Amino acid sequence: MAESIAEKAKKSSEPSRSGKGVFGSIAPIAQEPLSVWERVSFGLAHAATSGLLLVLGLRGLYRFGQAFGILEWSLDYKRRRRFSRALTRVLGRKPTRSERWRHTRLFFMRMRCDKMFYLIFDRIPRERAVSLFSISDQDAFDGALGRGRGVYLAVCHHGSQHVLAMFLALIGQKPAGVRDRKEGGLRRYIQKRFDDKYPEFRRMRVLYSDSYPRDIFRCFEEGYVVGSAMDISRLRSGRQKTEDVTVFGERRPFLSGPLRIAMRSETVVLQAFVISEPGFHYRLEIVETLFDPQTRTDDAQTLSAAMQTYASNLERFVSESPSQLSRI
Repeated sequence: MAESIAEKAKKSSEPSRSGKGVFGSIAPIAQEPLSVWERVSFGLAHAATSGLLLVLGLRGLYRFGQAFGILEWSLDYKRRRRFSRALTRVLGRKPTRSERWRHTRLFFMRMRCDKMFYLIFDRIPRERAVSLFSISDQDAFDGALGRGRGVYLAVCHHGSQHVLAMFLALIGQKPAGVRDRKEGGLRRYIQKRFDDKYPEFRRMRVLYSDSYPRDIFRCFEEGYVVGSAMDISRLRSGRQKTEDVTVFGERRPFLSGPLRIAMRSETVVLQAFVISEPGFHYRLEIVETLFDPQTRTDDAQTLSAAMQTYASNLERFVSESPSQLSRI
């Protein structure tokens, strides 16, 4: 019988006999330090949200976030207009007035609640945080990891993928995220707070999409759960590998480098979305196995088919759940 997420989290809290922590021997990559303004502004926001959590509790904070999101929705007409344009592209037609109002309002509410939860993640007791996370197809996830070559999670920039690595660390996995080198200050601030809260995890491994691939190879060799979003908006470096796909009726280049490395490493590739649910619950929705080395070969045709499947699943996801849009 497969272990529950809570049972795996309990085991992962035990110290490693090797002295390397749960993340093995791979050394962390230093990140750009926060500016004085970033430390002060994020610190004040964290303190204010932590105070609300203390007074209202987690459920009350979620309801407060929803109300605050509705207030933002009523005032921020420029952002409403940007979302409306994105909604038109996603639906392939002009939305009705009721559709536009409903999806836009849900978008504002989700984004505000996600940001508040992300900001005070380190204030939530570990057992409580673990109880807020679920994996839709635990057997597929465990089976992929059981091969001994790690697993590659092909996520996207829509939904709540920014909380995934922290949840995976808490349940005892070894997460590595392939990110943009110019990531925002908030991510670096939350990363530091998480490291300070859980020093036994050393840190979540951070890789950069324009760096050399050897670190990603090593992560797969050491059984990491490597995640990245392939639906990029622009290339940061000429070294980045891409594959053209058809999505939302147009041809676009999607980042294919980590997928190529996973295929060469004989690592199972799962496409997944991180979906936020009521009450600060989050679900890792595994939708398809894009590559399985036991049934498919590492060749250009397999790569192209996997990339197009990824794009088609992405299009269906945001078309069916427009409020999960993040990049507008």
